[in-house]
Amino acid sequence: MFFSGDPTSRRRVNLGGRSSRESDRQVVLDQARAERKRRLALRQETSAAIKIQKFFRGWRAVELERSRIREQFCHTFGDRCQKADRSCFGAESEFLPQLLLFFSVKNSGDVAILTAACRLILQFVHNDGCPGDLVSIFSGNDYSTTRSVVETRVKKLVLVCMKTIHHNREVLKNQLLMPSGMPTTILLDTVAILINSDLPWACKVTAHLLQQKIFLLLRGIILSSMNNMKEPENRSRMSSLENVLALITFHACGHPNCCLDTDPKLCFSLQILSIPFLWHHLSYYKEVFLMQRLTKFYIHRLASCLPGHASILPNGVSLDFPSHACLLGNLIEVAAAVFSDQSYSLTTIMDFVLVLSFLFEALPKLKSSAGAGYFDDDMSVDEGTNEFLDTNLERQIKDAMDSRFFQLLVNALFKDTSLIRHRYESAPSDEEIEAIGSICAFLHVTFNTLPSERIMTGLAYGTDLVLIIWSFIKYCQENQTWPLFTKLTAYIPDVAPRWLLSLAVFCPVYKYMLTIMDNEEFYEQERPISLSDIRLLVIILKQALWQLLWVVPATMSPQKLGTDFFANKKLSVETIRTSARAMISELLNQLQDWNNRRSFTSAGDFHAFEASSEAFVAQALTENSRASELLKQAPFLVPFTSRVKIFNAQLAASKQQIGAYSLHRNRFRIRRNRIFEDAFNQLSVLSTEELRGSIRVSFVNEFGVEEAGIDGGGIFKDFMENITQAAFNVQYGLFKETSDHLLYPNPGSGVIHEQHLQYFDFLGSLLGKAMYEGILVDIPFATFFLSKLKQKHNYLNDLPSLDPELYRHLLFLKHYQGDVSELELYFVIINNEYGEQKEEELLLGGKDIHVTKENVITYIHLIANHRLNYQIRHQSSHFLRGFQQLIEKEWIEMFSEHEIQILISGSLENFDMDDLRSHAHYSGGYDQNHPVIDMFWEVLKSFSFVYQKKFLK
Repeated sequence: MFFSGDPTSRRRVNLGGRSSRESDRQVVLDQARAERKRRLALRQETSAAIKIQKFFRGWRAVELERSRIREQFCHTFGDRCQKADRSCFGAESEFLPQLLLFFSVKNSGDVAILTAACRLILQFVHNDGCPGDLVSIFSGNDYSTTRSVVETRVKKLVLVCMKTIHHNREVLKNQLLMPSGMPTTILLDTVAILINSDLPWACKVTAHLLQQKIFLLLRGIILSSMNNMKEPENRSRMSSLENVLALITFHACGHPNCCLDTDPKLCFSLQILSIPFLWHHLSYYKEVFLMQRLTKFYIHRLASCLPGHASILPNGVSLDFPSHACLLGNLIEVAAAVFSDQSYSLTTIMDFVLVLSFLFEALPKLKSSAGAGYFDDDMSVDEGTNEFLDTNLERQIKDAMDSRFFQLLVNALFKDTSLIRHRYESAPSDEEIEAIGSICAFLHVTFNTLPSERIMTGLAYGTDLVLIIWSFIKYCQENQTWPLFTKLTAYIPDVAPRWLLSLAVFCPVYKYMLTIMDNEEFYEQERPISLSDIRLLVIILKQALWQLLWVVPATMSPQKLGTDFFANKKLSVETIRTSARAMISELLNQLQDWNNRRSFTSAGDFHAFEASSEAFVAQALTENSRASELLKQAPFLVPFTSRVKIFNAQLAASKQQIGAYSLHRNRFRIRRNRIFEDAFNQLSVLSTEELRGSIRVSFVNEFGVEEAGIDGGGIFKDFMENITQAAFNVQYGLFKETSDHLLYPNPGSGVIHEQHLQYFDFLGSLLGKAMYEGILVDIPFATFFLSKLKQKHNYLNDLPSLDPELYRHLLFLKHYQGDVSELELYFVIINNEYGEQKEEELLLGGKDIHVTKENVITYIHLIANHRLNYQIRHQSSHFLRGFQQLIEKEWIEMFSEHEIQILISGSLENFDMDDLRSHAHYSGGYDQNHPVIDMFWEVLKSFSFVYQKKFLK
């Protein structure tokens, strides 16, 4: 037999990638590493145990020694200091050293001994009748030889008293604001006499307290004393706690070099002033704080440490009581007293305003009060926060920001400047420039935080702010120099336009004034700005808006936005620019409306020359281009003829798109004697695409016979003229007319027609169809109703066209020199529709709100709003919904109300016959040179203006 196998041994391969010997070596290394770790852990455990044992033995020894000294103290002086006398507090006595050595805030017996010792000190001082005798009590006859010993003992004693109160604050909280005699007040009174500024050690002791975080201790003590955070305590005199706080703060203010708390987080301004409703509970201390030295010193400290360092604020009491909001509430509450005090320097006032600006910067957007949404302008920025404030804290901030606050603020900033006289003999001083910057920064963040009705009325009618800022803007424009606000360079870098902040604040305030201004004030009295100055203002605003929308890039690099804290906040360049764009645009739009009522400047002053070119028109038709964005935000910068070209091009593009998908035409039979009902039943069910498509109409006469003819467009045009005459006839009850025979929705249309809202929806689409097809209809609408096509509010100056008598009454009320409250008016209005009278409240609970001098402007606003906006809100919204089925929102917003009426009915001015001929199109073998065509134009030229208008229709 032969061997058939392989004589060589088979090689073994480790699939793990290494030999078994290598694996064994790795195991050994892992085991050695683990063993080293185990031995290290054992050594660490042993070392930690030794340290713990050493600490425990030391602590036990100390406690045993304290217990021994405590027993010795009680044996010598008594467990309630019964055996102690005046000499026990001397430098040679062991009374205080032993007490301070064994004392523990956790031991109730020690607290009783400390209280008894403090009672003795108060008794000795009271018997001697002079706090200065404390020196002899603690040092004997020679203070200079025992000075260091006495100072050390007093430091420790005062600090022990404060720590005792702080540690036991929850147990003692009901005693903290009580009259003298209670254990807590005994400790506080002792602290008060020991830190009296007349004592030689006062400065050293106060400095020691500041180093030991005394304001942090006081914060905890004060917070615990507030049993009910929202309800103040009723007291007849200053509490001991307030007295201690006053002595510490006053001494630190008077000796800033030696009594300065080095850590800004622990300073009085942040730890104490950020306590919620501080003045409500420490009302007597409020009077001390308002002393000039205190307020000036601590406001300056806040201005130095707060901006750009939000992290130094202490944690809030709770989520709805954040520290910055509580600090703001307390400062706002004393602001009026500071601003009204003539002894404060302009620097202090500007520091105060800077601090308020910073705190408003960190505050979330506060909601408007119920029923006041009419006043809100869309000026706010996205807060990016879910923070909500306590209702009482919100009310504290809002209530303090009244008309008097703004009047005092403006007067305090500009009392001694040429700005208050609204003229310049020379260039504004540095102080005047910084005052303008301070108030503009403050107002800008305030506009983005508080509801506007809390601010605008006070600014517009309680101050000269509009004239002050306008004087500054006018001077800068005429001299072509815009100074830099140096105090704001940390937030608004030099690369930003220097006119930006001034205009961002001026525009909303003046815009608000225009909403309540009457025609006599604006045109005849020329208040507050003359018409010649308004012409200059239009030029300035136009140039600024063109810069913001066209020249200046839409965004800036993050490196140019200032500090990180303000990068995405209300006082950032981008936020100010966004507000300025919106406000300048709205103010220019409003001034254009005033110019349309009665011309005070050329219509061309509102147009930007660069926006009239064909290249601009072509770019505006491109989505998301700079021209299209400018057209959306400031259409008045573009001449009317250019906008009409853009509008017609948009209509043509829409028709072309609809034509590509339209497979059939809609054809309807309409009875002439039932034109509105038939049209409503058949056309109201059409979709948007069908309405925009081709519609053909055939008329049926009174005998039910269809009239002959093919609708090539002429019959549909005739149909549109007839149905609009029927539907918009005031006899039908859907519309009423003003004394000038201008149409607006009938507020009582629901009484006449059950489905009146569906009718308005249909009429809106009918008007939209006419504009979509370029058919002119002779329907003169009231301006205040046309504004609803742009979703705009109407204001007092729109009221004369609706109700001239009511307008005169409101003007009488606005300028009434007597006591308005004597007129017995309330926030209600009586509606009278078809003999039925109904009382409606203008505000929630309005029947109980008396009209006074303070709220009369709000009352006038609300009356005008009710008549011009509220009463026709349902009819207008349904009409708009139907209208926007054919005419898109972006298309109609390019035009003012006056221009919309031209698009609906055509211009009342003579039209250009040559322009009409050059744009005419011919068919059927005719052309522009045909003899018949020549004769046609000659005849048309010979027509009167009335017949030329009829021809166009």
